[in-house]
Amino acid sequence: MLGLKLPTDPRWVNIVEKNIKDILIDHAYCEQKAASTAISLIISFPEYTELVEEMIELVNEEMSHFKMVYDLILEKGWILGRDRKDDYVIALIQFFPKGGSRTTQLVHRLLYAALIEARSCERFRLLSEELEDKKLAKFYRKLMISEAGHYTMFLNFARKYGDRNEVDKKWQQLLEFEAEIMKGLSNKESIHG
Repeated sequence: MLGLKLPTDPRWVNIVEKNIKDILIDHAYCEQKAASTAISLIISFPEYTELVEEMIELVNEEMSHFKMVYDLILEKGWILGRDRKDDYVIALIQFFPKGGSRTTQLVHRLLYAALIEARSCERFRLLSEELEDKKLAKFYRKLMISEAGHYTMFLNFARKYGDRNEVDKKWQQLLEFEAEIMKGLSNKESIHG
């Protein structure tokens, strides 16, 4: 369903099991960044009314997810801690050239967002099925369903605002590029790394 070309190495869950605190902190910041992306899309493309409406909803949802993860961190007696760079996203956003028309910029940002949500969904599915902590596994199952909806929303907006054939071609190219990035990841205590 997600179209990812390279699945996460299942051994990544072993890293997660040994580093729950780091994963939860990284996850909290991922939710914050997702809300920031939605806000940025509103600021950059206010003329797309339907997109703005959906992004308003997304900001609220992502911040509620942040609160849920933050509460888990506090429940375990930890503090949020500092954000770390996301090697996955840094590598991913190098794919499309900078510049181009506003529509091209919008489509590229929507495709990046779709792919990040798709990878998060795939990772959350793995966590929901493999984590020994059943409460945490159930938590990730719930979030997996939400991420799948975000992935399709972003991809559908890209197809709506761009030329469908061109968007689908770019999407496939981005998926191939992302698979190459993933070959060097799945070895860190982070949601995408």
